[in-house]
Amino acid sequence: MKKWLLILGIITCTLGLTACGKEDDVTPFMTESAAETYVKENITNMNMHAQSGTQDQVTDPMWVAAVESWKQAIEEIGSYEEIVEIKNKLGEEDGVIDVRVKGKWRDATVEFVFEDSEVVNVTTNVEYSFGEKMEKAALNTLLGMGTVFVVLILISLIIGCFGFIPKLQAKFSKKSKKKEQAAPVDHTIAQIIEKEELSDDLELVAVIAAAIAASEGASSTDGFVVRSIRRAGTKRQRA
Repeated sequence: MKKWLLILGIITCTLGLTACGKEDDVTPFMTESAAETYVKENITNMNMHAQSGTQDQVTDPMWVAAVESWKQAIEEIGSYEEIVEIKNKLGEEDGVIDVRVKGKWRDATVEFVFEDSEVVNVTTNVEYSFGEKMEKAALNTLLGMGTVFVVLILISLIIGCFGFIPKLQAKFSKKSKKKEQAAPVDHTIAQIIEKEELSDDLELVAVIAAAIAASEGASSTDGFVVRSIRRAGTKRQRA
């Protein structure tokens, strides 16, 4: 019985192996030599446009972005020297070609992305060393923390100023009350002065009228009217 089970297992495994076919090899839409020639020509053209400032002559939006990316990378890597390595992962219609280029100061990677056998994106990425990456991270951290502390200090100063606002309001309100109180007092004083001057004038009128009546031999002052009284520097009219 065991022999029959062993034979049945061997037959089953054999049939399973024969059913598994070998996958067909994928033929890339571009050979390695063609890919190498393609990236070299385009990198040379991008570098030429970036160095000569003739990127305005490029009309395709995709290549305009590619030249701009290369130009920004050149500022970090220095002058372009040579192509170091080309790696391609191409399929029947799609794929990616990574080109490592050497610069005067540091290296960069130019990535060509293909879809439907046509290039759709070209980006240049600068390769920074570990120390440079840590330095940038530290600077970004310091900048972020510094911004937070500055904002907190400004907020604390604004909150601190809130304590002076009631004092200023009280100060201005006191000044306005003093002005309001001073106005009635001044008006009252003016009225008192005017009344005193009027009483003095009436007394003076009575004395003058009596003197004139005595000189004329009249018994009363009913027929006399004082038209005006002149003083030093002033003139008051009386009916």
